[in-house]
Amino acid sequence: MFAKSIRKDHYGYYFIAPFFILFAIFGLYPILYSLYISFTNFDGITTPDFVGIGNYVAVLQDPLFYKTLFNTLFIWGVSVVPQLTVSLVLAFILNDKLLKGRDIFRAVYFFPNIVTAASLGLLVSLIFDWQSGGLNHFLVQIGLIDDPINWKNDPWFMRLIVSSILFFQYFGYSMVIYLAGLQGIDPALQEAAQMDGAKKKHIFIHIIVPMLRPIILFQMITSIIGGIQIFDQPFTLTNGTGGPDRAAMTSIMYLYNVAFQSTRFGYGAAIAFCLFIIIILLSVVSFMMTKRKSRA
Repeated sequence: MFAKSIRKDHYGYYFIAPFFILFAIFGLYPILYSLYISFTNFDGITTPDFVGIGNYVAVLQDPLFYKTLFNTLFIWGVSVVPQLTVSLVLAFILNDKLLKGRDIFRAVYFFPNIVTAASLGLLVSLIFDWQSGGLNHFLVQIGLIDDPINWKNDPWFMRLIVSSILFFQYFGYSMVIYLAGLQGIDPALQEAAQMDGAKKKHIFIHIIVPMLRPIILFQMITSIIGGIQIFDQPFTLTNGTGGPDRAAMTSIMYLYNVAFQSTRFGYGAAIAFCLFIIIILLSVVSFMMTKRKSRA
């Protein structure tokens, strides 16, 4: 009877087999094949020519790779700091049960996250267009400027535009994550602090923020990982060019241009795995910091 029950347990493998089969075909195989072609010169048509670690050496010596990596990290830094700060404050405010209409505000603030990144990038591109943009038209109409301003011709301003798009799209998502963390904090702690005369700002700084530290750490690391993969917003904003001096070209945009426009698939795969290593390192840092905090 015991052996029969063990045989019945084997049926579970049939239920999980479709996932692993599909993952092996559409997930694991492309990853392994990409790893293989990263050691070759491959244009998608001819037979791959094995070059060893030549592509990786070229990536490490490529100034454009470092420029796009700087663009990516700068855009992330300018967007994520106000994003995580504002979303944390909003979550603390909207967690108040006495606040009227808090569910409506939660929905309104989360709404930008529903809109696709490409749509936001295209919309902002139309707003800041030099000749037909709505912003220039409005400023001319009210008399603040005489001639249209070419907003997209400033490299730093382009980076700030992309950062603003990311902030607008994801601060509502961060707010929801913080709200989930706030739900796990015992209300008795805040009530006890209020009875002792603590104001809300003191409760926020000395109780809420320390207890949400693991959530804040999670938000920071996942935002870094997501920031390295920024593509849709700057691509649609600049029509794939990266703007003036390639100021808004991110690492993934550079990978796309190398692999799919220049058909240098081997070099593009090497860039992808370099970014993959960066993401792994950041994930390890996240794990180590979380483990250290749990021990403390």
